[in-house]
Amino acid sequence: MHAYWEPVWLTLKLASVTTVLLLVIGTPIAWWLARSRHWLRQPVAAIVALPLVLPPTVLGFYLLLLMGPDGVVGRLTEQLGLGLLPFTFEGLVVASVIYSLPFTVQPLQNAFQTINQQLLEVAATLRASPMDRFFSLVIPLARPGFLTAGVLTFAHTIGEFGVVLMIGGNIPGETKVLSVAIYDHVESLEYTQAHWLAAGMVAFSFVVLVSLYSVNGRWQPGVVK
Repeated sequence: MHAYWEPVWLTLKLASVTTVLLLVIGTPIAWWLARSRHWLRQPVAAIVALPLVLPPTVLGFYLLLLMGPDGVVGRLTEQLGLGLLPFTFEGLVVASVIYSLPFTVQPLQNAFQTINQQLLEVAATLRASPMDRFFSLVIPLARPGFLTAGVLTFAHTIGEFGVVLMIGGNIPGETKVLSVAIYDHVESLEYTQAHWLAAGMVAFSFVVLVSLYSVNGRWQPGVVK
């Protein structure tokens, strides 16, 4: 039973850490993309969206090279005494952050773009600092975007397969997440175990999406809360 639940808890841990990190990292990126008119805006937006169109194995392959002993990141982590990231939980976190980046940034960017600029200008005339305006106005007004970003990032990380298999391999208790465990069961013709894990993921995804649509629907203008 422990071996059965171990990938589930590891997957939940990975999704939780990834979601928290991406909300911290993705918020300033989304704010800059929503407000900037710099010529780099489009190239940066394309880089952020790249995981949406790249096959996960391609992304995983290049991350493996970068974080390996001959890669730039790999040499840096070794010099810092951190060791190599591939086939570790920390490596899974790095790969998941990159792979799920657009699922955090794009909902936040859309939410930021809908905020009335005049509200921020009025707050500025009242001598509210940029930080005050962001935390007092932007975050509350963008609340549905933060909810959507957090839920989609969490759910997407749980469903990862190609990237986590390339970076983490299949180490029980360390990198064997739920999607890899399902693959193992199918490969071993253990369809009953695969069915229970896969059905659980389907049910989880359905509940997450229904809850997200329901909550966001209550926050739409004109809808009774």
